[in-house]
Amino acid sequence: MHDIEPYYNWRHLYTAEEDEQSPFFGREYSEFEFSNTVYNYYIHPQWDEIGSRTLYMKLLYADYDLNFVIIELLGEWNDAIENDIQTLKRNIIDVLIDKGITKFILIGENVLNFHSDGDDYYAEWLEDIRDQGGWVAAINFPEQTQYDFRKSRITHYLNFLEEFNWRVYKPELFFQKIDIEMIKALEG
Repeated sequence: MHDIEPYYNWRHLYTAEEDEQSPFFGREYSEFEFSNTVYNYYIHPQWDEIGSRTLYMKLLYADYDLNFVIIELLGEWNDAIENDIQTLKRNIIDVLIDKGITKFILIGENVLNFHSDGDDYYAEWLEDIRDQGGWVAAINFPEQTQYDFRKSRITHYLNFLEEFNWRVYKPELFFQKIDIEMIKALEG
């Protein structure tokens, strides 16, 4: 797991640690000191802690004019034991919503599994952004993880979109593509 790095090809366009509106503003990273773990496996030091022992993230891009963020996730999304949705919602999502973010793109290629424990925070998240045309899109989550989300009926709040190679897009074009897909899904 220590070899899995957050996507870095947009760093010349945006870095959360230099964004004064970001929950990660001012963070400093080491390329050599591995201290965080998932399942007792060290993870790359570029991943950001959110207050969970099992779920980490990287805010890859934020656009406060277009009101969207792109977030990459790593680890186990465990609401049953860790209450990761509460941690994510309170420590990250609420901060971003307060800054005007209403559209969230979650990249879950490295979310190993999901354990549910209710939908209250998911419902709250959607309620917080729905009136501004907001949505939450989940991209490239593993099939088993998607199954667990669907089984828990969390898909009422997160929309899982078809898998595609998002890395070939610049952030604004990636957002435009997802926005079009979300409009279709929400109208459909």
